[in-house]
Amino acid sequence: MKVFKFLIIIFIIPLFAFTSMHKYYISVTQINYVKEKESVQITSRLFIDDFENALKTNYDENIILAEKDEAKIIDTYMQRYLQDKIKLRINNKAVTFNFIGKEYEGDIVRCYLEVEHVKSIESFLITNSVLFDLQKDQQNIVKTNINSKNKSVILTYDNPNALLKFN
Repeated sequence: MKVFKFLIIIFIIPLFAFTSMHKYYISVTQINYVKEKESVQITSRLFIDDFENALKTNYDENIILAEKDEAKIIDTYMQRYLQDKIKLRINNKAVTFNFIGKEYEGDIVRCYLEVEHVKSIESFLITNSVLFDLQKDQQNIVKTNINSKNKSVILTYDNPNALLKFN
C-alpha cells in the first residue's frame, strides 16, 4: 500500500504542477521618431504562436507562421490585422502606417511599420489593442524615443490608449 501511495505521489503531483503554469501575454512596440527622415519608425515584437492564433481566428485557420515557404498572403494578413489594432494620432491628426515587413527570431516575430512625412511631434496618441481579441490578460508595452525623450506605457484590455506629450 505504501508503494502504491508513493507511485501516485511521484506521477500525479507533477501533473498538477504543470497545469498551474502561467503564460505571459506581452507584446513590445518600439516607436522612434527620426526627425532627419521625417519618419516614425515602429517595431512591434509579438510571440509567433499568439500572432499566428490571431491571424487564424481573423483570416484563415490554415495559417502557419515562420515556415520556410511562407505564403505571400501572410504579409497582407499581418498588415491588415496591425492596421486594425494599432491606431495613431500625431499632433491630434490620424495617421496611417506602412507595413514594411517582418522577420522571425526564435519565438518572436518583429513587424516593421513606418509613418512618413512627419515634420514634428508635439503629441502622440496610440491605441494598441493587438491580441486583445484573443487574451484579455494581454499587455502591450509601448516604448517611445521621440524628440530625444524616452517614454514607456503599458496598455491593457481595459486601457488600450496612451497620449504622450513631447512639447
